[in-house]
Amino acid sequence: MFDKIKQLSKETLVYGISNIVGRFLNFLLVPFYSHVFAPSEFGEFSLVYAYLTFLNLIYIYGMDAAFLKYHSLAEAEQKKDTFSTGILTVIITTAIFSVIFFLLREPFRNLVELSIDYSNIITYVILILFLDTIALIPFANLRLQNRPVKFAFIKTGNIIVNISFNFILILGFNFGIEAIFISNLFASLFSLIALSSDIFKNLQFKITKSTLLRMLKFALPYLPGSLAAMFVQVIDVPIIEMLTDKETLGIYRMNYKLGLVIMLIVSMFNYAWQPFFLNNAKEENAKEIFAKVFTIFLIALSGIWIILTLFIDDVVTSTLFGAGPILGQKYHEGLYIIPVILLAYIFYGMYSNFTAGIYIKEKTKYFPLVTITAAAANVGINLLLVPGIGIMGGAVATLVSYIIMAAGLFIVSQKFYRIQYEYSKVIKIMLMIAGVVLIYYYLSYYELLTIYIKIFILFGFAVSFLLLKIISLKELKTLFVKLKITG
Repeated sequence: MFDKIKQLSKETLVYGISNIVGRFLNFLLVPFYSHVFAPSEFGEFSLVYAYLTFLNLIYIYGMDAAFLKYHSLAEAEQKKDTFSTGILTVIITTAIFSVIFFLLREPFRNLVELSIDYSNIITYVILILFLDTIALIPFANLRLQNRPVKFAFIKTGNIIVNISFNFILILGFNFGIEAIFISNLFASLFSLIALSSDIFKNLQFKITKSTLLRMLKFALPYLPGSLAAMFVQVIDVPIIEMLTDKETLGIYRMNYKLGLVIMLIVSMFNYAWQPFFLNNAKEENAKEIFAKVFTIFLIALSGIWIILTLFIDDVVTSTLFGAGPILGQKYHEGLYIIPVILLAYIFYGMYSNFTAGIYIKEKTKYFPLVTITAAAANVGINLLLVPGIGIMGGAVATLVSYIIMAAGLFIVSQKFYRIQYEYSKVIKIMLMIAGVVLIYYYLSYYELLTIYIKIFILFGFAVSFLLLKIISLKELKTLFVKLKITG
């Protein structure tokens, strides 16, 4: 079992290095934006990107998930068939969607109430969608080929290009929020060029009807669930803007981005996790491996969560080289939502873990039921809480939505692919997290949360893993030896 977990950990590490390095570089843009853009401007940017994220899923309509599924099952001589059918279909449909979007660009600009000064942004969005969608299947192919190094190189290069153009256009040429979209466009172009050799190596100019129908049968039921899942991530943006204003939205989204660190870690895990469980589903002890992976994953996430929850506000409000706080002062009033956003993405990580059984048993038709329920809850909670408690209402709505998604997918997955998880350890971890949340907000309310108390809470949290027998010293030693972490 440890050999399999070692394989997963190594691939996660490679994907993770690119994500950690890349996201760290990308993270630099958050404080940068907080100093150069007013909250209302950042709110406008957030609104457009919310729609862009949603449109990304419509453009790919589940074909990347279908490709991962059937390409992993295909025999060697059928690999080019699934790749070609998938990417050629996506290229054709992406071109059609882009033409339609271009013709409807003015109604879209009016929908997001975009300033006339930024009317070109819609064109940039269409081009970004076109390039990013075509790149999805080649990226998925690299993952299935266990080529995380090339994957990491391209992803990191994408982020470096993006950041570089942001600084050049904003500082050198005084561009406004338009610079963010132009930079993204150049980064997307870089990725597609870097993938071009792999695309032509695996491409044959033929769409096989039977393969296409099989992929669409898997992909299309997956789409409503994916849209609803993305709905959970972005629906708070237009709702908060509607109930408050773009300035409040800008403060909310800036702090929300600081809380996305755990989501990025989950994403890095997913790059390795999906090919891993698909390739190992037929192993005799597959379920035992998956259960152990879940426990280790949750322990790691909870450790990252406690550190970020306790200290991220100290970091972003500290002075950098005497130049003022890392995060612009005008955004500090929203820092209190970050622990809730971080916690929400722990449940997102659990949800991602539970997808294994759904994929393996080809029960993607249940995704919409789970995610639409969560999306409906998100809308309702936002409408109910935001008028009363402001942006914390959006954070709570996000948390409840991901709890529903994790619980719902767990129930469905267990019905078709039962895994005996280490429930005692999982429950203890969640109770520890709940305890820290209560202590954190109680002490914060009375302004008693000093740096020394934070260190004490962190120490107590770490020791609890041993006292509650979630981790034993023997297990730690075995794990370190097996995974050769200590060399």
